Amino acid sequence: MQLAAHEAQDLHELALSCVNSITNMACFINLVQDAELKAILQQHFPLHIQDYNMKAEYLSKAEGTAAKLPVPDLRPILQSFTQSPQTPVPVTPRTTIQQFNDREMATAYLLTLKRAGREYAWAAMEMSHPDIRSFLEDAFRMSSHHAYDVWQWMVKKGFYPLEPAPQTTLSTLGGMYQLVQEPAVVQ
Repeated sequence: MQLAAHEAQDLHELALSCVNSITNMACFINLVQDAELKAILQQHFPLHIQDYNMKAEYLSKAEGTAAKLPVPDLRPILQSFTQSPQTPVPVTPRTTIQQFNDREMATAYLLTLKRAGREYAWAAMEMSHPDIRSFLEDAFRMSSHHAYDVWQWMVKKGFYPLEPAPQTTLSTLGGMYQLVQEPAVVQ
């Protein structure tokens, strides 16, 4: 597949990001102690490899790739979308470390997914080839859904705070925006 110069550069950066993600995940899978977090990483890992391989095919094969990235369903498991099930656990960066703990690995993975998601969305907006644009849109959704899995695990453990917005904030913001009366559609 003939790529535009910017498409090749974006795919290069995104593939390099995948190298980092896959390498870190391979390490984390061997170190993580929490069975649920380990299962999340093991479930996500093959999709990251498939995502990387598709980028490599777009970069190296004249015909690109025929594969389609499977986007996992969003799996909400929290009982509340505004309230943490437990009190947030304080954290302090460690300045000497021999091995990551589960919280540090989950944080590293979550932040990687968030950054990758932003990069996928940005790059998709710049793609001229519709197949690559669709692939990156799927990669964004995959990152978003994976981030949701990790984020929920962190909320359940008290590692990521979740609280409702104060009613005063909702009242102030809700009062700022008035509904637009939709015009009749011209036929």
